[in-house]
Amino acid sequence: MQLDYGLKLETTQKLIMTPQLRQAIAILQLPSMELAALVGKELLENPVLEADAGESENENGDEPTAVAEPPAVEYDNQPEADGWIEYLLSGAQTSAGNQTGTAETTQAREVADAQTVSLQDYLEMQLHFAVFESNHLTVGKYLIGCIDDNGYLCGTTAEAAARLGVTEACVTDVLNIIQTFDPIGVGARSLQECLLIQLAQKPQPSPEISLASAIIGEYLDQVACGRYKQIADKLHCTAHEVQEAVDIIRTLDPKPGRAFGGGQPGYITPDVTIERLNDAYVIHINDNHVPQLSINPYYRQIVRDADSDARKYVEGRINSAVWLIKSIEQRRRTLYNVTEAIIDLQRGFFDHGPKFLRPLTMKKVAEQIGVHESTVSRATANKYACTPHGVFGMNTFFTSGLQSSGGEDVSASRVKQELKELVSSENQSQPLSDQALSDLMNGKGIMVSRRTVAKYREELGIPASSRRKRH
Repeated sequence: MQLDYGLKLETTQKLIMTPQLRQAIAILQLPSMELAALVGKELLENPVLEADAGESENENGDEPTAVAEPPAVEYDNQPEADGWIEYLLSGAQTSAGNQTGTAETTQAREVADAQTVSLQDYLEMQLHFAVFESNHLTVGKYLIGCIDDNGYLCGTTAEAAARLGVTEACVTDVLNIIQTFDPIGVGARSLQECLLIQLAQKPQPSPEISLASAIIGEYLDQVACGRYKQIADKLHCTAHEVQEAVDIIRTLDPKPGRAFGGGQPGYITPDVTIERLNDAYVIHINDNHVPQLSINPYYRQIVRDADSDARKYVEGRINSAVWLIKSIEQRRRTLYNVTEAIIDLQRGFFDHGPKFLRPLTMKKVAEQIGVHESTVSRATANKYACTPHGVFGMNTFFTSGLQSSGGEDVSASRVKQELKELVSSENQSQPLSDQALSDLMNGKGIMVSRRTVAKYREELGIPASSRRKRH
C-alpha cells in the first residue's frame, strides 16, 4: 500500500456557536438589573455606543400606555458592513432602552432581606452601656467577636480566658452580662442554654414554664419526635400539660441572631409587570434601568474619511454595538411573547389567584410562540413577574400536574392548596392521616395517592398526623 500527500476540498455542514450568538443567549437570560450592569460595562468599553441623555417617553409623568409588541428582530445573521454603513449614513438611531409599550409603572419591589445592622455592631453598642471597666470591655469585645451569625458563642470560656490572660471567672461574668442583651438568647453555648435564657425572661413564672424548663433540659429529642406521652410518664404529668409546655417552647427562637446581617437590603425587581385593564391584561417589560443605546454620530465621519486601519477598528466596534442593541431588543420581544403566552395558558391564575394555577410545560409555551423550549427556559430563568396577586418567579407558572376524575389536569400547587385547607380545618384531637387526606381529595375529584399526599405534605412542612395531634 502506497501513501502519498494530497489536497482535497469538500463541503460539510456543522453547527458553530459564534461569539455574537453566545452574547445573545447570555443577554436573554439576564434579569433587568444584571442587564443594566452589562450595558454599563459595554458603554465603558465600546466608544461607539452612547446612552441617550434625554428622558424616555415613559418617564414624563404621563399615564403608562398599553404595551405594543416590539418589532421583530432576527438573531441569525450578523450585520454586514454595507448594512450598518447605510444605517449610519441614514442618521437612524436604534434604541435598546425603554420604548412604547414598556412604560414604567410603579416601582414594584419586594424586600427580600432588610438586614442592615450586623449582630456584632448591635451587641457592641449595648456593651458600652453595660460595661465600664476597661478589662471587662476588652473581654466583652472578644466574646462578641466569637459569636456566630446565629447568636451562639463559639469556643469555651476557658479558651477565651487563656487567650486574653484573665481568669475564667472574669470571662464568665462578662458572658452573663452579654446574655442579657437583645436579642434574648444571644451568647448561648448550646441550644438548651439559648432556650433557657429566653424562658427565664418570661414575666411571670408558672407551672407550665417550670415544666418547659425541665423538658428543654432533658427531652428536646423526644419533643422533636412528638413523644408527649413518654415525656409525661417520666415527668409525672399529663400529656396535655406536656403539650402546653411544648407550645411555650415553640414560641422561643432557636437562632436569635438570624434577624441581623451586615449587608445592604436586597430587593426583587420584577422584569415583567402584568396589570389588569377591564377584561384584558397589559404587559410592561420593566427595563427602565437599561439606558437607551445608540451609535455615536461622530463615528459616521470616521467611517467616511479614516484610513483603512482606523476604519477596520471602527467597523468592528460598530458591529459589536449593533449586535448588542439587536440582542437586547430580541430579549424584550422574547420575554413579551413568553409572558403573553403564559397569560393565555394560565388565565385562571390571573383571574382568580394561585389556587387556579394549571399544569404547564415550557414545551407548550414554546410551541405556541414558535421558539425552542430552551429559549423559553432562558427567557424565564431568574426573572420575576409582578401580577395582580403578588410577585412570583416566572418559573412558578410551570408546574407539574395530576388528573382529576373528570379527566382535567390539576396543578401540583392546587393540590397543595387543597391539602393545606384540609389540614387547617381538621379536628386537632383526631388529625387526618395521609390515607384519609387522599380519600377526601379523591372525593373532591382530585385523584391523588397516599404517597403523593405524604410527599406534598413534607414539601409544605406539615408534620405527620401523630405529631399534629392535640392532647
